Amino acid sequence: MREKDVTTPPHLLRPVSPFDFAQTLAFVSGFTPTSDEQKLEAQSLAKAVRIHRQTVGFDLHSVGTLDAPELRCYLFGNAPLNSEIKEAALKRVRFFLSLDEDLGPFYALAQQDVPFQRVLRQLYGYHQVKFLTPFENACWAVLTQRTPGDTARGMKRRLVDTYGGSVQIGNSVLWAFPEPADLAGASVAELRTLLKHPRKGESLAAVVQAFGQVEEEWLRQGPLSEVRAWLRGIYGFGEWSANFVLLRGLGRMEGAVLDDPDSVFTRELMNAAAKVYGPMSFEALSAHAHRYVVCQGYWAHYLRVAA
Repeated sequence: MREKDVTTPPHLLRPVSPFDFAQTLAFVSGFTPTSDEQKLEAQSLAKAVRIHRQTVGFDLHSVGTLDAPELRCYLFGNAPLNSEIKEAALKRVRFFLSLDEDLGPFYALAQQDVPFQRVLRQLYGYHQVKFLTPFENACWAVLTQRTPGDTARGMKRRLVDTYGGSVQIGNSVLWAFPEPADLAGASVAELRTLLKHPRKGESLAAVVQAFGQVEEEWLRQGPLSEVRAWLRGIYGFGEWSANFVLLRGLGRMEGAVLDDPDSVFTRELMNAAAKVYGPMSFEALSAHAHRYVVCQGYWAHYLRVAA
């Protein structure tokens, strides 16, 4: 492993304002699915990602302000990074931290929602932090279904150790979750043994196969109903898993978030909303969500983060 080369000029990333990097760091610090895979400091975040079977580290430092945000991004790896890898890594970072999302329309709608003002003040400038890749999110959805968090994290760590990669920064090791291509040669039997869970081994194999055959750009930009149906078609995926990946892996914030009154996703959101609005029926909360039109996903995410 090779440490970051600080002599290489950093790339300057300019998020759409308002953007508060402190909100980003606060979310990442409490996000347990990736708790041991990154390095956090007062104004910096370092992580690693797999790109075209190569592990790439990125080290982000905030050098801007809330209304004029700027991030310095250092890229590094165990081998030289060509221009294609660098470009893909920078695009991944921008998508991961939702740097290009304009919060203006969401905030304009939120200003009309009096009970929500406390949440807005608490999280002002927070752009959604996604999973680094939708594939990682989909795998986590499988691992965490009806499974305690510590057990799911243990399964994930074994996947990273076996099929992922790592780079070093200072005295810290950054772990990167594998790509579908890294797992393409793994049999169902191997995954069952690694996870110590037969059904999850089958589900994970289905996720690997599905994501290995789809273009991520279509998942991000294709018709929402078709993408949702594609996710629901993966073995082991239900409504909760599909919604989870749509919102947290793909940033598809435009769809309804309360379609099924009996889903785990809906129950979790209703519990979070009750802390802001008080107890509400499914019908009342669904009507309230629709006031946010194409920003329903952000409204739901802010509620859950604030809770």
